[in-house]
Amino acid sequence: MKKLSIITLCLAAGIFVSSCKKEAKNGEAFDNRSTSAADYSASSLPVTTVSGDITTNTTWDASHVWEISGVVTVRSGATLTINAGTFIKSTVNTAGVQNGVLVIAKGAKINAVGTSTNPIVFTSRYLLDGNASTVGHPGDFGGVILLGNAKINVGDKLIEGLADDPKFHYGGSNDADNSGTLQYARIEYAGYVLAPNVEVNSLTLGGVGSGTTIDHVQASYGLDDGFEFFGGKVSPKYLVSFGNDDDQFDFDNGFTGSIQYAIAVADAYSTHSASSGASDSNGIESDNNAPTEDATFSLLPKTHPTLANFSVIGTKTATLSPAITSPGFKYGFRNRRGTEVTLSNSFFTGYPSGVVFDADASATPSTINGTSVHGFSAAISLATGAYSSTVANPTSTAATAPTWGMSQPFYNAGAVNFLAPGTSGALTVGSGNWVANWTKFTF
Repeated sequence: MKKLSIITLCLAAGIFVSSCKKEAKNGEAFDNRSTSAADYSASSLPVTTVSGDITTNTTWDASHVWEISGVVTVRSGATLTINAGTFIKSTVNTAGVQNGVLVIAKGAKINAVGTSTNPIVFTSRYLLDGNASTVGHPGDFGGVILLGNAKINVGDKLIEGLADDPKFHYGGSNDADNSGTLQYARIEYAGYVLAPNVEVNSLTLGGVGSGTTIDHVQASYGLDDGFEFFGGKVSPKYLVSFGNDDDQFDFDNGFTGSIQYAIAVADAYSTHSASSGASDSNGIESDNNAPTEDATFSLLPKTHPTLANFSVIGTKTATLSPAITSPGFKYGFRNRRGTEVTLSNSFFTGYPSGVVFDADASATPSTINGTSVHGFSAAISLATGAYSSTVANPTSTAATAPTWGMSQPFYNAGAVNFLAPGTSGALTVGSGNWVANWTKFTF
């Protein structure tokens, strides 16, 4: 890979992170990265516990804290409305029991519309119990799952993280399917491990169609991915994935939607996911299918996300103390197993390798334009036969690099100002400061 001279990335990344940094709490464990209950205002509200299936139109209002017991499923034909400012938590977790998971099944809808000053919050029960000294931990809440009738490339599939039941399957033939609306919401401390490598993500979207509206959603400190898309054509905007243990964004099973304006920020003290003993924690990970499902990676539709204005920030530096724990980070963006991508106006930094295309990535043309990439070992890595003629002139640099102004882990000390000049990255002069008010970075 050619090592090109830099670059607009230094300026863009430096402005992005230096406006939000805070001194690192060296040695602090990943599961203690949290705020106190004093930061939340819901402790005096009555608690209503919900379990089982929701089969009629139902509203959760902000005058209660809604406590999910087990897996709560909104069934086909029903709509769950969640009012702005509502808090949702899980009951006490019990070993071996799936808990605090909200599922919107095929044919059902969610109508969860927060505001920039009054978002909907799914979070740890320990932040809502009235004890200001308590903290939240990854896995305190189950997660949010939307399932739809849009196309996936294996026809019909059980969603990851749940026990097999027909109501947890997704996929169909209607790419315009509508699973409802999710706006101005935070999903914090999610994750349930059903089995090794089978976990509930913060927000999981299975076969969700383009008729669904998703924007201004933050997924923070989950045990698995921040956002995972299994097929479908939903096209969200304004997403923040912050400090999740595995990938910040993950695409599978023929996802063909578009995402614009997204932030992915890792935490140096995450435990970092591993596969076969090796690091597998990426800013973005994209697959057409896993090998056990499709040995030739040829199933259609192909996974081909269209991504614009992404800011993907790891926290690897030569000066981090203490050092990132094994297995640590892997790639800023890994493309493999038949996947394709269209990527523009983005930047990647803070990972050992920036953007990587495995040898089994699809030979079908993909493009990268207007994108700045840094990797401590390699900026852009093209395996033989993978995209070697289709990557269009990204600005890149590898080897030794400055810290881009980042403190470790990524923190901010108050008001967020992510605005950067130009058109690359998630927050630009044109986009405005869309993270203002509703997001939370002081964990």
